[in-house]
Formats: sequence, structure tokens, C-alpha cells
Amino acid sequence: MDLSLPERTAAVRREAARLCRQLGWAPLHEVALPNGRRADILALKKDGDFACIEVKSVASDFLSDAKWPEYREFSDAFYFAVDGDFPQALLPPEVGLIVTAWQDAAVLREAPVHRMASGRRRALTHRFAMLAACRLEGMIDPLDRFALSCE
Repeated sequence: MDLSLPERTAAVRREAARLCRQLGWAPLHEVALPNGRRADILALKKDGDFACIEVKSVASDFLSDAKWPEYREFSDAFYFAVDGDFPQALLPPEVGLIVTAWQDAAVLREAPVHRMASGRRRALTHRFAMLAACRLEGMIDPLDRFALSCE
């Protein structure tokens, strides 16, 4: 099946989020971080740790992205999520790797753990909860113009 670039990116994101849920993680898409970056997926794990997942759908997207190390300071584990056609040899070995396929995904390489400081974790947990609650409220009441003000 040939997918356009936006469709391919959406498929990788969707399957990575499904994998998060299968692992018992709570994924949240497009999370603005305090350093101005935006995580493709920030997942709260069962133990309270955060996993940041950066979606890459084509090699040129990765090769032009020099900012990915800046996501690590706001997660305990950092992963790239790619599909099976992505040239995995391009990805740095010091991060986790999720590979997706049609309605499937797997962690091929666990991310090394680099724990955040407790104050940063507390602030990020609060940000995560507020954002998730506001997005849910926006779904329940789409006319509430304040529901998305947490972003």
C-alpha cells in the first residue's frame, strides 16, 4: 500500500500510540515542552516515568532534525518510532527504537533510562494531566472555547 508522507507519518504515530496502550502507558500526542519543543508522543508509564517518542517517517526527516536531543531532558526514556521501510542504521544506537507495521508495532530496542529530577517530573506530570483533561473536556464540549486553553 502506497501512502503519502502525511498518511505514513500518521500511521507510524497511530501504531506507536497503540503500542503504548498495549504496554500500559498513557500516550498523549503533540505535547508542548517547557523548552519550546513539541513531543510527537509523550507517554506516562505505569511507574510514573515518561517516555518521549519522536516519529520519523522518512530518512530526510531524521537527517534534517538536529533538535531531537533536546527532548531527552523532558523524558526518562527517548524512542524513535519508524516504519519497517525506514533505514534504521541512520538512527543513533543510544536511543530506543519502535518499529511499526500495518496495525502492529514493537519495541526493537529499549531506551536507556535517564531519570529526570523530581521537580521537573512533578512539573511535567502536572502539565501532562492538565493537557489531557483539557483535551478530554474539549471532546466532551466542543463549544467550550476554554477547553484548549491549557496548550
